[in-house]
Amino acid sequence: MRNPRSRALSLALIAALALPIAGCARNRTRTDLPYVARDVGTLYTAAKTRLDQHRYKEAALLFDEVERQHPYSIWARRAQLMSAFSYYLGREYTQSIQSAQRFLAVHPGNRDAPYAYYLIALGYYEQIQDVTRDQKITRQALDALGELMRRYPNTRYAADARLKVDLVNDHLAGKEMEIGRFYEDRHQWLAASMRFRTVIDKYQTTSHTPEALMRLTETYLALGVREEAQRSAAVLGANYPGTDWYNRAYKLMGENPVQPIPAIQPGQPVVPTGTPGSVNIGLPGSGGTVTPSAAAPGRPTPTGNNSAPTG
Repeated sequence: MRNPRSRALSLALIAALALPIAGCARNRTRTDLPYVARDVGTLYTAAKTRLDQHRYKEAALLFDEVERQHPYSIWARRAQLMSAFSYYLGREYTQSIQSAQRFLAVHPGNRDAPYAYYLIALGYYEQIQDVTRDQKITRQALDALGELMRRYPNTRYAADARLKVDLVNDHLAGKEMEIGRFYEDRHQWLAASMRFRTVIDKYQTTSHTPEALMRLTETYLALGVREEAQRSAAVLGANYPGTDWYNRAYKLMGENPVQPIPAIQPGQPVVPTGTPGSVNIGLPGSGGTVTPSAAAPGRPTPTGNNSAPTG
């Protein structure tokens, strides 16, 4: 006869082991549909119906089920792409990107490949955040858009990608400007000028270029390189005349004009006479100059006990 205490202990162990399994089962039902064998037409029609009803997550799961139950069907390839599209509409961007990438891995030469690349680019593009946040997603969007334009430059998806690239570049330039102004407010002039210089060099077609040129004028003046400041103001005036940014730069240069360096006359020393630290060494025999003697220096006179012993 079994001990009641041992029986109670066994039941407790079984219950403890069953809890993680039940938890896994609950988590699985949230993301995966239970396997119910259905023909491909029924599954695809059900997924399309959910999509038309704006039940995007359910639609995506049903499209995934088409691929799982009928992987060699002609509908499986289409279902992969429709799954990525459904996830995108449901703002499940990570799943959308993964579905589109899986489609490209299996069908790289398919005629719908440009659309898959487009969905990947949109997945990153829709996640772009304001310039105060990290811009890793923004750069990923730029890379994905560039990949689409490089592979399929003559498609309508590439045409839309070109417009989005301009917006992405403007966003990245805005981030550089935000960091540059941060440094400038703290009088870290060199770090600020490097950020503004990046905008001029890499994002010169964006809307931030006029301000970047004006900020460069400010930082160069603060660094004491007035010639560079004047050059930045001149570029600003040549490309954006009449703007408030140019008016500010023009006023700054009026308050801090570049001092011309006088030309050195023939025969004039580069370092003027009397300059602290300078030595006036003229020609031999000229007045007011030191004339070196041709005589050999005299023998030094020994002092104290440092003389050599005689004898």
